[in-house]
Amino acid sequence: MKIRHFLLLRREFFSSVPKLDNSKKTLIYGTWFNTEMKRKLEDSLVVVNDFITEEEETSLMKEVGPYLEKLIYEKDHWDDAIHGFRETERLHWSKANTSILDRVKELAIPPGTTPIKFIHVLDLEANGVIKPHVDSVRFCGNTIAGLSLLSDSVMRLIHEQNKEIKVDILLKRRSLYIMRDFARYDFSHGILGNDESYFDGVPVQKTRRVSVICRNEP
Repeated sequence: MKIRHFLLLRREFFSSVPKLDNSKKTLIYGTWFNTEMKRKLEDSLVVVNDFITEEEETSLMKEVGPYLEKLIYEKDHWDDAIHGFRETERLHWSKANTSILDRVKELAIPPGTTPIKFIHVLDLEANGVIKPHVDSVRFCGNTIAGLSLLSDSVMRLIHEQNKEIKVDILLKRRSLYIMRDFARYDFSHGILGNDESYFDGVPVQKTRRVSVICRNEP
């Protein structure tokens, strides 16, 4: 009975999340992708453009910006995954920003799982990069959802077992991405530096980028 209930919750969750629409070229696949792998990836990855408004972006930055600007950009992360960054975690938010984050969690976090209370805020300088990595299963469950503030960027996924299998994802300013299950566990993800930040042959100049990231408990 519990298993049937869990499956029902999962089915309702997947049906509530918009399927990835690649008609506007959100993804560029490498040559090694087959049809089944594309289906699995597009069932576990969502990009929602214009998830927040300019006013909501400003509201989020007004809350986190003053604290971030007191920090220096660091060159080395504890797991060597990020260069040129500063970061914080935040538990308490203004009423307006709590409403924004509740919308993210309502869409992204599967029923029956618990969102991590602290929201991760990652500030990447213009020349900063996030190297390919898989978030530790000790600290994060099956879902990662991130708002992209201040800049467009290109996220690259690389298959953990076959490094030739890659996909580039255009993350537009004020978009939301959601990765879960197959996309979250089977691929590393990173944000390209400006020397290789191209999408469909067109350079995507990343300026300072702030991401606001929600995850669920392991």
